[in-house]
Amino acid sequence: MLSHVEGAVDTKLLVGTIGEALDAANTRWNDRLALIDRGQDVRLSWAGLHERSERLALGFLSLGIKPGDRIGIWSLNRVEWTITQFAAAKAGLILVTINPAYKMSELAYALDRSGCAALILAPGFKASNFLELIQALIPEMGAASDGLVASNRLPQLRRIIQMGPNSIPGALSFDAVEGVGATADRSSLRRLAMKLKAEDAVNIQFTSGTTGAPKGVTLSHRSILNNGYFTGRGMALGPDDRLCIPVPLYHCFGLSMGNLSCLTLGATMVYPGEGFDPLATLQTVEAERCTALYGVPTMFIAELDHPRFSEFDLSSLRTGVMAGSPCPIEVMRRVADRMNMGEVTICYGMTETSPVSFQSAVDDPLERRVTTVGRVHPHTEVKLIDEDGATVERGMDGELCARGYLVMIGYWDEPEQTAAVRDAEGWMHSGDLATIDDEGYCKIVGRLKDMVIRGGENLYPREIEEFLYGHPAIRDVQLFGVPDDRYGEELCAWIILHEGSVLDEAELKAFCHGQIAHQKIPRYVRFVDSFPLTVTGKVQKFLMRQAMIDELGLNIVETA
Repeated sequence: MLSHVEGAVDTKLLVGTIGEALDAANTRWNDRLALIDRGQDVRLSWAGLHERSERLALGFLSLGIKPGDRIGIWSLNRVEWTITQFAAAKAGLILVTINPAYKMSELAYALDRSGCAALILAPGFKASNFLELIQALIPEMGAASDGLVASNRLPQLRRIIQMGPNSIPGALSFDAVEGVGATADRSSLRRLAMKLKAEDAVNIQFTSGTTGAPKGVTLSHRSILNNGYFTGRGMALGPDDRLCIPVPLYHCFGLSMGNLSCLTLGATMVYPGEGFDPLATLQTVEAERCTALYGVPTMFIAELDHPRFSEFDLSSLRTGVMAGSPCPIEVMRRVADRMNMGEVTICYGMTETSPVSFQSAVDDPLERRVTTVGRVHPHTEVKLIDEDGATVERGMDGELCARGYLVMIGYWDEPEQTAAVRDAEGWMHSGDLATIDDEGYCKIVGRLKDMVIRGGENLYPREIEEFLYGHPAIRDVQLFGVPDDRYGEELCAWIILHEGSVLDEAELKAFCHGQIAHQKIPRYVRFVDSFPLTVTGKVQKFLMRQAMIDELGLNIVETA
């Protein structure tokens, strides 16, 4: 039997746009709670969320931001993030989600590459002051007239919209933009809705690549809306459920699997705060009687190991999703037993597939849920192939490929990069090695691509290596992942210096600090004279990885 599997088609695909789904939610669940933001002490009904989203959409259009324009959002989890997500969809805009950990060069690249016409940003969070960074990136803001920015570095960027009070010079207040929309003619949105199509692009998410700079994964209304819907159905979510979402909204985990699951099924979105905090998450689950909880393995570990864990009543929990990085089997068991999440599911996917292609079911035997990533999602076709592209037999290792509604439109403005991963027949090549058994359960067994998953974040060594090559003392550098009990993997760098150059670990990390996101800074650094090579001169990173495992005495954690 070949490892070519097609998901069930007994449930129809949703056919509308995200804006139409919000209209439907307003009609069906009007006065029921749509969103609870504990950090900001905000509670919105579906009617309230619909109203504020339409106001903001009209505010965007009133500012001259046109359908098809890209707008960036640079923020952690806040109520304004979700209002912006739905407002952008209603206005026909393409929302560019920007990682809050980005520093100046990464932010500039994302804004420039996608050609953002506007940026909506929060004041900042903890050590990251977004307002200082944007003012340094666009010094012309201080001279902006009527809120119109003219940036030499980012010529397409015309508007900066700031959440919170006390807007910086050149920025417009989020509340003021929403206020403009409150008095605008709503009929323009109705006319626009008739022109928008489910196949239109609605979201760009930047994901790094093995060949260097990050690429903008472009997703449609149809792809992420349906993926959120099927993920929520996989947990049997409904209007009586409250989904705790401590995972970031800038990522598909929060944006699609979180917000859009709730939108399509009527569940309540619950945000414990802007950034992840295990105590705030536990407090939120208890106080709001959440029935479902999301997280990457490191989040669940932090919650389970919190010194106050036993104080909290988690009896309301039923289900949720653990995903984002390989899920340790023992952690899955603890979550099911100690957090009352007997119906917890595992999801597998990638940003390029909106993201979920496999999910375990709430009634799967626990052994299946802790040792596999479940079975293929509805309306999704998958196969495993060998090096020659032939489909392998069940039980054999092969590269996982997916096809269907969930596959991205492409990498924004990069047709060659798109063609390198999505073939002429529409198959998205994941670069992950997997097996599929006779009952259709999938197990991820390795990766073809040179990627490190640290606490749910995909890190691509080539991008970081290219940054490190900018240090004058570095002749050659190789990055790879090593096992870590907390984050799943950590980055390790092996570095060869130029003859006569001097550099130590602290100096290297200082060079990185403030220039690249903190999770991209190598945890382990070794200065070496050479790298292990094949006879043809190819670097053997697996030998370097094993050497570090042996040196550091690291444990390879068994995962699903």
